Amino acid sequence: MAAKVGIVMGSDSDLEIMSKAAEVLEVLKVEYDITVISAHRMPDVFYDYAKSAEEKGYKVIIAGAGGAAHLPGMTAAIFSLPVIGVPIMTKSLGGVDSLYSIVQMPAGIPVATVAINGAQNAGILAAKILAASDEELLGRIKDYAQNLKDTVAAKSEKLEKVGYKEYLKEK
Repeated sequence: MAAKVGIVMGSDSDLEIMSKAAEVLEVLKVEYDITVISAHRMPDVFYDYAKSAEEKGYKVIIAGAGGAAHLPGMTAAIFSLPVIGVPIMTKSLGGVDSLYSIVQMPAGIPVATVAINGAQNAGILAAKILAASDEELLGRIKDYAQNLKDTVAAKSEKLEKVGYKEYLKEK
């Protein structure tokens, strides 16, 4: 099966964060590809990636970038389907630079943007976009959400049972 989601990042230093998108897509059984392409250092390779993404079967691209963060916006300028931007935390400005670079796109070039380092939510959002036309995937997303709810309920029950001091010791 061809990948439905492309995950791209500007540097391998972003991989620890961007892998969270891959992990949630694996749980939801959504096919994806993941790669590193610098829009600034290899514009020809980047252009080919974005231009051929639809032909490769991608329905959504998740693009993570820090600093100037051109990767998501440039991807959206070339790729006609949804792009989700993941602003990556930076040492100098805490990721706010990345966030502003991604979220402030000109009219006509939308990039759905998640929180700084929010790749897990980007993966879930990509799956939800695909689930608009895939009932089986929608069911897996509902199961995933129920699992999250059950996990929190179990933690709450444990906290009530053992009290906060013991809970923190066991954590």
